[in-house]
Amino acid sequence: MKTIKDLNLKDKTVLVRVDYNVPLKNGKIESNLRIRASLPTINFLLENKVKNIILISHLGRPEGKENSDFSLAPVAKELEKMLNQKIGFYPLPQKAEKIEIPNDTKIILLENLRFDPGEEKNSQDFIKNIIDSVNADIFIQDGFAVVHRAHASTDAVKNFLPVYAGLLLEKEIQNLSKVLENPEHPVVLIIGGSKVEDKQPLIDKFVDVADYILVGGKIAADGYQPTNEKIIVATDFDEDSEGHKLDIGPVSTSEFVKILENAKTIIWNGTLGKVEDPAFSTASSIIANAIGQKSDATTIICGGDTTGFVEDYTKTHPNLNYSLISTGGGASLEFLLGKKLPGLDF
Repeated sequence: MKTIKDLNLKDKTVLVRVDYNVPLKNGKIESNLRIRASLPTINFLLENKVKNIILISHLGRPEGKENSDFSLAPVAKELEKMLNQKIGFYPLPQKAEKIEIPNDTKIILLENLRFDPGEEKNSQDFIKNIIDSVNADIFIQDGFAVVHRAHASTDAVKNFLPVYAGLLLEKEIQNLSKVLENPEHPVVLIIGGSKVEDKQPLIDKFVDVADYILVGGKIAADGYQPTNEKIIVATDFDEDSEGHKLDIGPVSTSEFVKILENAKTIIWNGTLGKVEDPAFSTASSIIANAIGQKSDATTIICGGDTTGFVEDYTKTHPNLNYSLISTGGGASLEFLLGKKLPGLDF
């Protein structure tokens, strides 16, 4: 994969697809994980003396219409704080419109790509208009979370500019490829969550690769039946006052931790309980702690709920480290399943 490390970037205007699809509440960012994940690429570009950086992203599902609830304006302000420099924030350009970037501004962020239906329709006209408006020389794909979508900023853009991977995309691909192509054994896959239909393909994919597949979450609580001796399903649960099984219990949690002790490759997809209720986040917390202390293993955290939980957990446990807390969500799952992703076809 061609990356920004292969380029002479001096005086180039680079168009960078980032993933700033951050959770917002009352116009405030609840987690800046995805913004922080983009900083290594932005800083690398600055250090290599680019002329300008044009950041593009989507946020939420505004369905092709302008909607202030999904504006990237709060992201622009957060970026200014994090980079300690001015960020220009511009609406999506109209046809044949040129964006004049002031001399004192190195980085600009365009408004939500999905305010225009052309983004999700994979419109060549839409993305070419953006490219022409800023006179972009190079396209950097760094939005791993959207590479499984055939959208204008992941697919059509390849028709107009040379494409290179950013540092985040490179990190995601290197770590996920490692567990697929040459994982160090023992390999442990941890599966949680609530929808067995979403998780079964991953179980099927890894049943011949993994040494253990540990199943918790609502899937286990609903009575998931293992089809292979490698698959170990939680058998005890913590319940609420009405008898609902909302977390795996101490016996199964201890068994899972024991298996993790010798693991050299760990992939975790899906929380083990109803973690939004602290009373039922115990098992997931114990597992997050056990994995985060595995300095001798490749440790991959993937899936939106799981990465969000682990990211929050590390705020109060900063000593923990993971090889990758994936920003990918559905993209990481599809990559692990071996599917062809449009945004990686360059």
